[in-house]
Amino acid sequence: MADFVTLMESWEGYAPAGSSGVNESAVAQVIDLMMNKNRWPAHRHEYLMKEVITTTDFADLFGVAIDRQMLALYRSAQADWRSWFKMGKVPNFNTHRRHKVQGNTSYLPEVTEKGEYLVEPMDDSYYTIEAKKYGRQFDISLEAIINDSMGAFSNIPQRFANAVITSHARAACQTYASAAGPNAGLFGAPIADVDGQNVTNQGTLLLTIANLETTLQLMAAQTDMFGDPISVRGLHLVVPPALEFTARQILTSAFKQWVDTAAVATVPMPTTNVLSTLGLQLHVDPWLPVIDATGTDDTTWYVFADPAVGAAVEFVFLNGYEDPEICMKSSNKVAVGGGVSLSPFSGDFATDNIFYRVRSIWGSDQMDPRFAYSQVGA
Repeated sequence: MADFVTLMESWEGYAPAGSSGVNESAVAQVIDLMMNKNRWPAHRHEYLMKEVITTTDFADLFGVAIDRQMLALYRSAQADWRSWFKMGKVPNFNTHRRHKVQGNTSYLPEVTEKGEYLVEPMDDSYYTIEAKKYGRQFDISLEAIINDSMGAFSNIPQRFANAVITSHARAACQTYASAAGPNAGLFGAPIADVDGQNVTNQGTLLLTIANLETTLQLMAAQTDMFGDPISVRGLHLVVPPALEFTARQILTSAFKQWVDTAAVATVPMPTTNVLSTLGLQLHVDPWLPVIDATGTDDTTWYVFADPAVGAAVEFVFLNGYEDPEICMKSSNKVAVGGGVSLSPFSGDFATDNIFYRVRSIWGSDQMDPRFAYSQVGA
């Protein structure tokens, strides 16, 4: 148990911000002072900051204020990628299995008079996923806190929130994309699934109305390990920023158009774009051209099924640690001569800096390739 506690605490001397308990009125006052809600003149605001940081409970109040603001910002900016990821939780840092049981879903055979009911073979395979710790240390100088008239630390909650949001979005993108294009752990032509079957879920089509229709048909034609259709419905279209307007035109256009040339025989075509009626959801992932270094990153696109139907990718948080956490480092100074209680905001002995740290615990991995399709437009 001691080893587990040490693992969770991460750094000696750090503790969750505001862990000793504070009252809500005091927290509100600190937030107002930090943001200079009363619009005090710079010299007045500086004086008040100098006065308040000498109190013994300001460190806790300050930590809670930052934590509250960060969580508010973090939760108000929930990422778009969660729409096509299966979201889950794991109880610890161990590797966890996601079992996949196949069998007893195919058509029922006829049982003749006095005939025996036969047993269909079943198979059990699994995917794996685990959560890991991620974080960073932030330090604030004593001078920056006192001279906050220039807003030296008023945007710290936004920085913490942005760091967590950015990290989660990048990790999510790397689950299905890589420097070599679509992640080889999920996409292939074909790729071997954990059930031992080869699944083809990657092509080289450009993003057009016709090619999106073809991709949806290929997904719908996927079968289980026994060859039975599973009728996968593609619902989430994920594109890089370079394909955003092309994708919007495809999903909102009511009609199709084509060019009639003398060199090609005229072929009657339906003129209605039914894609606009299927309820496909468009997602623009800005991390795709950053992660994908192939040169075709601007023309590569993805389709995912609804994770409630079948999960191609999963993202998990450690149970009880779904939100990011801020910790602060206790001051290691000791007053000389006694009788003087040093504020925790006196900072560290060597530099006078006050140290904070943000931590988030998550994991992601690939699941069933049948519920996703990638097209490397070339």
